[in-house]
Amino acid sequence: MQPFRISDIDDTQAPLLDHLIELRGRLLRAFLAFAVAFAVCFYFAGDIFSFLVRPLTEAFPPGQGKLIYTKLYEAFFVEVKIAMFAAFFVSFPVIANQIWQFVAPGLYAKEKKAFLPFLIATPVLFTMGAALAYYVVMPTAFHFFLAFEGEKGGLKLEALPGTGDYLALVMQFILAFGISFLLPVLLMLLNRAGMVTRAQCVAARRYAIVGVFIVAAVATPPDVVSQLLLAIPLLMLFEGTLILMWFTERRDAKERAAEEKAIEEAAKEAGHAAAE
Repeated sequence: MQPFRISDIDDTQAPLLDHLIELRGRLLRAFLAFAVAFAVCFYFAGDIFSFLVRPLTEAFPPGQGKLIYTKLYEAFFVEVKIAMFAAFFVSFPVIANQIWQFVAPGLYAKEKKAFLPFLIATPVLFTMGAALAYYVVMPTAFHFFLAFEGEKGGLKLEALPGTGDYLALVMQFILAFGISFLLPVLLMLLNRAGMVTRAQCVAARRYAIVGVFIVAAVATPPDVVSQLLLAIPLLMLFEGTLILMWFTERRDAKERAAEEKAIEEAAKEAGHAAAE
């Protein structure tokens, strides 16, 4: 029996400590990128909010729209939230790069090749969803909401949205559409991991349709227009993902067939060489 030695424990702990030190460095770089982006975005918070409020401005009749705040500190914290919201998107490339740099060394070349397209597709699809929410869904929804202004029972019914409530609604729209547009990434990752096949997705299509409408009802404000404007693109993305799965599964089947053929040919050559 060998005596207990401290050096043995130190040797086994060294790789773990190296990973923890690297993780700390990656997290620090990501935090610094977010902090710098937050400082810049806070300086331009007024301009960013002016951009976010444009769909509401255009929904009101010219010169009649207004935003209010009922708490003295509300306007300030709205700008803080805007800066944090924008800073995350601005710093996301750096954060994603730090995550990739930490994870990539532990992946095989084939795994890197398979995972990298998803890392690129994520911000692209999220931006597409956010753009649909901002340029199509929000103007449509705001016109719908403001149509209820007028005379009700002899009283004037007027929309006076608060800055905090409006920002929360805008963030709800952007996040709901942006995150929902990541459905193809999720399905393709599950497919590449072997957890879901195209045949299973096709068999579960009716359940997927129901699930999409449930997600649209929960993620958007309670109006039919917003729900349909989210549900219809999600269904199109689901069907597009099925087509993409068909191509990838067909390509994988060809690659496996080619590998099996190469293995058989190598085995035959080895058998002939051994016979000679």
